[in-house]
Amino acid sequence: MAVDAAEMARRLAKWRPRARSLLLTFPVICAFTLWYLEPASGALAWYVSIVWTWPIFATLLGVYGIARTRFQLRRNRRYLHDAEVFRSRDLMLVVVPTIGRHDTYPALERSVLSYVACMPACFPKFRVDVLIEEGCAAQEKIFDLGRRSPFIRVVVVPKAYQTPHGTRFKARANHYSHEMRIAEGEARDDVWVLHMDDDTGLALDSAVAMAQFIEKQRWAGADAKHLAQGILTYPRENAVSKITWFADAIRPSDDIARFSALTGHGRPLLGMHGELLLVRASIEATIGWDFGPKAIVEDAQLALNFCRMYPGRSAWFQGRCYGASPATVSDFIKQRERWAWGLVALAFNRTIPLRYRLLLMYCVVSWVVGPLQNIFFVVSVGLVLGDPNTTPLVSALLPVWALNFAFTIWQYWEGLRINASVSDNARRKFWEPFALILLIPFLSLLEGIGGFRGFLKFIRREENKFVVIAKPA
Repeated sequence: MAVDAAEMARRLAKWRPRARSLLLTFPVICAFTLWYLEPASGALAWYVSIVWTWPIFATLLGVYGIARTRFQLRRNRRYLHDAEVFRSRDLMLVVVPTIGRHDTYPALERSVLSYVACMPACFPKFRVDVLIEEGCAAQEKIFDLGRRSPFIRVVVVPKAYQTPHGTRFKARANHYSHEMRIAEGEARDDVWVLHMDDDTGLALDSAVAMAQFIEKQRWAGADAKHLAQGILTYPRENAVSKITWFADAIRPSDDIARFSALTGHGRPLLGMHGELLLVRASIEATIGWDFGPKAIVEDAQLALNFCRMYPGRSAWFQGRCYGASPATVSDFIKQRERWAWGLVALAFNRTIPLRYRLLLMYCVVSWVVGPLQNIFFVVSVGLVLGDPNTTPLVSALLPVWALNFAFTIWQYWEGLRINASVSDNARRKFWEPFALILLIPFLSLLEGIGGFRGFLKFIRREENKFVVIAKPA
């Protein structure tokens, strides 16, 4: 049965993230550890006291983000009750760079057709720009895709094109598109650019949420926002591997927690992801994408530059996009490796003032030392030293550890709930939450291995590579 925009808006208004798993697990873990564990001494106690306490600031930021998201959604419900807006008068441009390989084309086709199916209902003025490199392998297939709808335009980036600062990869294509908008007179306040990855689709709920957000800026006056991001989700049917789908549960929960706390508060200091990135065209025209030849996390660099130039002008909204988890564990690690490699380089990029990089530095350290924090590694070290006791130096650290661990459980638990809810079945299978909890040490190890490998590539000064993995159709 077809669902109209008004009905979809009512469904969105009822949604809110849950904090139940966090509120239940924290006191249980805290009480258990305080009751049974005694402070220890020695090298291992010093080590775990540092590495298992280190993430606490990021945890507190995430807890604040959960509360903020829930509060914002309550405010949005009041706004919708007063004026239900489902169609925007502004021009919406969806920009989709693609490497144009045959193995990435099926996911590109799925994604682009999803935009054409859902966006015109809320954006009468709408276009999709698919950016390809001249002579790419799947060029003819992509041209054929462009002929399937008047909303699709294929933009060919000439091989000879160079930016003033020698930017490469995806950022180069984005900068070419940005220059085209300026030349065509589309870099205006009433034009919005939605940046999407070539494997990430949209649905009617995405369009409704963006239309509501954009129309809300009309009466915001001096407080109007110029950039926003929503939630990246992973439907079950887009996944080939159950392990990588479980591992990607952490991403939607991070969007409603830490990213909501920062981007939603006006300062995306942790960066942004490259899909469901909504920015006013006139603002993007002042920043551009020409970040130099070493840029491989261009979305995060755009976010930090935005923080510097337009403080307080970013927002979070409840729209969702629909991605695909890597097909294999190897691809998952390669993906995280590239992200970490680029983020470490960005954290040490002196072209950006230090005050805008400090939080990123802190979080990058937490990521790249992930394998050294993992329980498997710590216990193994303890066995080698003949002292497997992993209690801290002082009991006062136990509540800190309990909160860190409870927040990690919440991230995977809530992320799984979100990913399952956007799947065809829309429910978690009864065994999935419990299997996920048991797998958390292994999944966090995979995340950490990718981060650590990216850090090694940075310190070895290896040549930057923009590794694009194939995603399922």
